[in-house]
Amino acid sequence: DGGTHESGSKTAMTRAFNEYARKIGILKEKDKNLDGSDIREGLSAIVSVRIPEELLQFEGQTKGKLGTSEARSAVDAVVSENLAYFLEENPETSTLLVRKAIKAYQAREAARKAREEARSGKKRKRSEATLSGKLTPAQSRNPQKNELYLVEGDSAGGSAKQGRDRRFQAVLPLRGKVINTEKAKLADIFKNEEINTIIHAIGAGVGADFQV
Repeated sequence: DGGTHESGSKTAMTRAFNEYARKIGILKEKDKNLDGSDIREGLSAIVSVRIPEELLQFEGQTKGKLGTSEARSAVDAVVSENLAYFLEENPETSTLLVRKAIKAYQAREAARKAREEARSGKKRKRSEATLSGKLTPAQSRNPQKNELYLVEGDSAGGSAKQGRDRRFQAVLPLRGKVINTEKAKLADIFKNEEINTIIHAIGAGVGADFQV
């Protein structure tokens, strides 16, 4: 957090985008406002302010954070006016940015639900059902020594099971080609059965809750 000038710009940006999204009908009356973090994802801004010495205030021991309250309201006003004008004058770009923010929100919600499920007992039952008849586990329970082999199809899985060292090698056959997670939306990734199978087989959680 850089201080009051940064918070002023963030507040103005969030308000401007939400007002525009409602004006063009992408956000309906029943919809919640877009979160500022979703709007700012993938965007960069440079905020430069000049403050009279008598108003200049800093916060923190290192004096690295601007504390001048007037900077917040001044930046808020400037960004609000100019960003609102930009959004109105550039509808194609503005609509793309709003839809990008909505996709960021959807991805964040999908990750949140996955983390909540990972914490709940429901996940354990679903995990057992998902892995039933698929995972051939290793005898060892030592994650530092164990290996997990992902193979394509039951045919390859059968050969891998016969040739493995059952003491520390596990085999998990997957059906066909797995979704390309580099290009796919997070919500679609978590809907993919094979990806969920891998997550459950590893058993280390996902996202912020990932822990080996």
